[in-house]
Amino acid sequence: MKVLVAGGAGFIGSHLCEKLLKNGCDVTIVDNLITGRKKNISGLTGIHFVEANINETQTFALPALSVKFDHIYNLASPASPVDFPKMPIFILETATHGHKNLLELARRCSARILFASSSEVYGDAEIHPQIESYFGNVNSFGVRSCYDEAKRVGETLSLGYKKEYGIAIRIARIFNTYGPRMRPSDGRIIPNFFSQALQGQALSIFGDGKQTRSFCYVSDLVDGLFLLMQSNVETPTNLGNPIERSVLEIAEQIKALTSSASLLEFLPLGENDPKQRRPDISKARELLKYDPRIDLETGLKNSLTYFSSEA
Repeated sequence: MKVLVAGGAGFIGSHLCEKLLKNGCDVTIVDNLITGRKKNISGLTGIHFVEANINETQTFALPALSVKFDHIYNLASPASPVDFPKMPIFILETATHGHKNLLELARRCSARILFASSSEVYGDAEIHPQIESYFGNVNSFGVRSCYDEAKRVGETLSLGYKKEYGIAIRIARIFNTYGPRMRPSDGRIIPNFFSQALQGQALSIFGDGKQTRSFCYVSDLVDGLFLLMQSNVETPTNLGNPIERSVLEIAEQIKALTSSASLLEFLPLGENDPKQRRPDISKARELLKYDPRIDLETGLKNSLTYFSSEA
């Protein structure tokens, strides 16, 4: 089985490549290393690595990408809110030009392709928990719009290629995921809190901290991606952990875990920041037999060693 992973040197992508190798796949990574890191894949033997930009058509003329792939995973794209104001055009292009280039490759190879979408397609959701049939509440002119709309367009492109060319598509709507290999400067809640607590800094709480998130440990998320790719499910599918926690709860857990005396610093809530986020994973449970196994307490303990080494 020949597999291409776009964004394979990133946080989730590197863990996915590890699982694919363990399952006997011949794995090629294409990554431009804007947010991915070579050290994420340095321990993976047998990987074929191509440093290139999927947004550029000429990338796919490279010999390493001119082979016939069976499966293509598109996990390419900066995904942190700290990146949105810095590179909005690149993020949009990755889900349009980049994903279209991968869809063309899938068409040429008759490959199955999985697009890593996001819970951000739901925006600041008005229903809770979020179910796949919900169309979302997204601001197309806000600071988060480059990512939210990019993921929505990527889903639509996938559907267009399925309808027009019969491409086998898979769409994973990924909810908050954490674990080793996250960038400490990622800007999201768990790496932020670990980095600040380990350095004795105040923990940044945006808003009153009562907003909620549902955190999925990376190995559970990767299991879901693998199951979805092997399945016959061609409609958007939520993947994540449905256990919901407040931001304040997470802050206190990380303070306790790191034995930190850090204070909490309350800051203004960001524009269109979701107040609640929890996936309804009924579909994944029924069709994929998917069920996250790592609870938050275990996942945070597993992550502590990594963030301590990065502090």
